Amino acid sequence: MRISERLARIKPSATLAVNAKAQELRAQGKEIISLAVGQPDFGTPKHVVEAAKAALNGGFTRYTPVPGIPELRDAVAGYYGRFYGAKATGDNAIISNGGKQVLYNLLMALVNPGDEVLVPAPYWVSYPAMVQLTEGVAVIVPTNPENNFLVSVADLEKHRTAKTRVLILNSPSNPTGCCYTQAQLDEIAEWALANDVFIISDEVYDRLVYAPAEPATLSRFYEVHPGHCAIVGALSKSFCMTGWRMGWALAHEDLVKAMIKIQGQSTSNVSSFSQKAAVVALEGSWDIVEEMKVSFVRRRDFAYDIITGWGAVCPKPDGAFYLFPVLDKFFTKDAPDSAAMCTKILEEAGVALVPGSAFGDDRCIRFSYAVDDEVLRDALTRVGRVLTGK
Repeated sequence: MRISERLARIKPSATLAVNAKAQELRAQGKEIISLAVGQPDFGTPKHVVEAAKAALNGGFTRYTPVPGIPELRDAVAGYYGRFYGAKATGDNAIISNGGKQVLYNLLMALVNPGDEVLVPAPYWVSYPAMVQLTEGVAVIVPTNPENNFLVSVADLEKHRTAKTRVLILNSPSNPTGCCYTQAQLDEIAEWALANDVFIISDEVYDRLVYAPAEPATLSRFYEVHPGHCAIVGALSKSFCMTGWRMGWALAHEDLVKAMIKIQGQSTSNVSSFSQKAAVVALEGSWDIVEEMKVSFVRRRDFAYDIITGWGAVCPKPDGAFYLFPVLDKFFTKDAPDSAAMCTKILEEAGVALVPGSAFGDDRCIRFSYAVDDEVLRDALTRVGRVLTGK
């Protein structure tokens, strides 16, 4: 048996590797705290669960149209009008199995072999691999913590070539939690428009932004220039629906049709009753988000104070639920990089973290604060002992 050559170039998921090691240690009877999980510790809101139950009880369990049921596509379009004043119709929306499939479908539809895709680093772990699977070239654009790991037009211009076709932006960022302002996004969008670079704007964490920062979006840019931008969204983080696999794209109708073709030959439609629940989530109360934000801000603040108390450089995030400190000052001969340090911390402190190398910056380690306050405090105390000896 021969495995395709394209897969030989793809590295296994670092987050899954960390989880596998943690499970192995748990099986040995060791207590493990995971700060590696990228999902809220809150439950899916009751009214959303009840909507799924009602759909099941009503027999809504058959195939649906590939891009989603019409009322959900309309609800996605309405979401951008409700929160951002951007106009769109259901024909501009496609529903996919989480934001991950949306991103993959977009890249499959947009990238030809040899096309270059600009990927600012730190990046979400799957961006480069997805580009590779489309036979494109991921061009990594480094950033630094002094600028909150945010890319500038000057940074992008240094890496732009005649082969540059797509830019992937992510705000709020996974892994850093840092956010672009609306002015920064608009400046990048104008640069991309002038240079015929298509923007995929990953806005999955867009409602998890903490005051005084405000949510920023390219949905209004999309409204004016639909052929130059697509917006990626999901209910995974904002509505605690990670297992429901409910993501979407807002895109030009022709691009949506191309994605329907891809999805129709791969996964087809999203779970039917999950779609009914998603309509209720999008069109109903968003109180759950405000409740989560109160907890996340509190956790962010005390985790940030502990981590910077180690002497680590760490931008204070304005969104999502991650901290991404620079910890290379603690690397040793036995733990010379972020992966080795995460293994050391897991084995000695019983805390699972994700190495920065998975996100394109080996100086750093990602901490998720989407766990109970006391669990978080305990985990950080343990990590601090490994790093500082205190």
